[in-house]
Amino acid sequence: MDTVELEPRVLDNHAGVAFWLTHQNGLAECVITIATLEAYFWLAPDATDAQILKTFLNGYGRIRAIAERKLLARSATRLDLNPSDFARA
Repeated sequence: MDTVELEPRVLDNHAGVAFWLTHQNGLAECVITIATLEAYFWLAPDATDAQILKTFLNGYGRIRAIAERKLLARSATRLDLNPSDFARA
């Protein structure tokens, strides 16, 4: 039986943090890159997994808002969040 892990987790390759959001078409896996956390959420370059998750959770409100807007613009089952998603025009 397949199960869905709903807790945010640092990816095995340390490229980002995976988390999940529900939307009109079901569940979407979202990944915010480490580069984004470093650029917009003050994550230290040499951060441990625990520090990465703490930074993610501290910024979760803003991260979720951007992810939800991006999902509304285009429905998907996987969504990547990069620094360009957080840059202000």
